[in-house]
Amino acid sequence: MDLSAYRNLWRTRGVAALLASALLARLPATATMVPMAYLAKDAAGSFGWAGVVAGAYSVGMAIGGPAWSRWADRRGGRNVLLATGFAWSVMMAALALLPTDLYRWMPLVALVGGAFVPPVTSTLRAGWPRLVRGRDLRAAYALDATAQELVFVAGPMLGALVVSVASPRAGLLTAAVAAGLSIWWFSANQPAPLPHDETTGTRLTARRLLWHRYRLPLIASFGLSVMAFGAVSIGIVAFADEQGNRLIAGGLEAVWALGSLLGGVVAGALPGRRTSAVWRRGLMVAAGMLLCVFATGSSWTMAGALFVSGCFLAPTVGALYERLGTFTPDSVRTEVFGWMGSAGMAGGAIGSSLAGAVVEAFDVRAAWLAATILTAVAALILVRVPPHRPAAPEPVEMVAF
Repeated sequence: MDLSAYRNLWRTRGVAALLASALLARLPATATMVPMAYLAKDAAGSFGWAGVVAGAYSVGMAIGGPAWSRWADRRGGRNVLLATGFAWSVMMAALALLPTDLYRWMPLVALVGGAFVPPVTSTLRAGWPRLVRGRDLRAAYALDATAQELVFVAGPMLGALVVSVASPRAGLLTAAVAAGLSIWWFSANQPAPLPHDETTGTRLTARRLLWHRYRLPLIASFGLSVMAFGAVSIGIVAFADEQGNRLIAGGLEAVWALGSLLGGVVAGALPGRRTSAVWRRGLMVAAGMLLCVFATGSSWTMAGALFVSGCFLAPTVGALYERLGTFTPDSVRTEVFGWMGSAGMAGGAIGSSLAGAVVEAFDVRAAWLAATILTAVAALILVRVPPHRPAAPEPVEMVAF
């Protein structure tokens, strides 16, 4: 391991502030899911209604993500972040203050709120190549993927904490206020676009942006990978239920996330002197999923398998970010990461549904078997994507299929 890449990142002006502000700016959106679910359940008396409201929120995110990301490329990330951050805070406050007897309006309010989720993740990933290059860029994306694990773990925990101490309404209001402050800080740290864009004035349409021999496989691979992750989450819940102790589900999720955190930190510290193919990392993820198929004997064996499996998640996801950013012009980089996020949201929803069906039809091991197949396919469709070569900077590939 070589920590010089992390030292370089720390010394590069703007990197620490951008990462810290992005970490805080992403927390409110993840922290709302628990308060939103409990608010809907309390209003209608059914967790089924909570699923409807959460689904509407996710649909809104999938629709709004690419649109706001494209607008950020055209009008500047700062303005779009401020506008969407304000609108999202207003919609979350409206949902929190909605009278209980008007609960049937919750899906519509959640849909609009989801559509206004600020494009924090896509603007962050588009911003890294504007600050760092080469090995430092790989380390930045690895650190970004690692920080995302923290957000996914800490956000729901903070939301649940406010719900338990106060109420679901207080949880949504707290997230709305926190978003206003954190989005403002993140928008203030946006790096300037590159002065000489490779497109030289050419604006790619959505079709040309996506229908590309490298970008399309990378986005599809990410969607399939998140589909597998959704299947694993359902598999963990089913495994805990089968063991007769539902409390271990949270512990197993934490062990899985811990492995990903460790793997991301190590990947960012690797010297990076050799050619690195992202599909090979993807196959390691598939191997980790396969290990879980044979680890259902006890909670301890499952925890060990999940930890090993998690060690390859953040490095692989970080490599997907880096490859996608490399093959995308700066003028549309925010948009392409927006499409990647939408693919991930769709994949997560499909993966959860798929895992639930196969667990009911077969047993808990079927969830990890499905995840193994999905991650293996996600790796194999990347075989023709050029690997990272540290010897020289790579040009942006503009050729479509």
